Amino acid sequence: MAPARRRGLADEVADRIRKAIFSGAYAPGAPLREVELSGVLQVSRGPVREALRVLEREGLVHCAWHRGTVVTTLSAEDVAELDSLRGALEDLAVQQVIAHASEEGLAAVEKAADVMEHTTDPHDMVRLDIAFHDAVFAATGHQRLAAAWESIRCQVHLFLLTRIGHSTEGYLGCIPQEHHALAAALRARNPQAALPLFAAHRRHAVDVVTGTSNPARGLARRTWAPPSS
Repeated sequence: MAPARRRGLADEVADRIRKAIFSGAYAPGAPLREVELSGVLQVSRGPVREALRVLEREGLVHCAWHRGTVVTTLSAEDVAELDSLRGALEDLAVQQVIAHASEEGLAAVEKAADVMEHTTDPHDMVRLDIAFHDAVFAATGHQRLAAAWESIRCQVHLFLLTRIGHSTEGYLGCIPQEHHALAAALRARNPQAALPLFAAHRRHAVDVVTGTSNPARGLARRTWAPPSS
């Protein structure tokens, strides 16, 4: 066996670049030049190159010999594939939460929705949106399902950045209310209520990205109440 390599520096560089992408410093399609990044981060080009490979595996950047490395721009096919996979994972997560979530797990989901009330920055709202869904998958208690979500999490984050890149009209106002409705549906432990709400939540974001809906429309304009027993 070859000696193990220390990858701490490359991982830190990947974290820094990932954070910059998520903050909006590098928009989809923006170039990521090794020389510039190594200068800004004060590291050699080796860790930067390795970090970019990590981000490419996550789907956040695209490397091509004739163009260099750029932040990924999602195609229509990318959006459709990501939405279908996310939907399959999230439907299972909703069912698992309803069947098995502890009080602590449900409280964590509700807390993640509450935090959304306190931000006025769209990029921060995207981060909190992802954190809400992290809490949902964590509440399932299903380790392999949570790992599957983790494998597409960065791409979903990029998708939501693409969503606010298209329009932020009504975004900050409707997103907290949408997530409060989702948390309430999980609290009610009724899959007939929760599954359609999560599907509508996903569909609204896809419609904004594909230009097939009014960005201001969303779950915030609907009234949700637990079905009577």
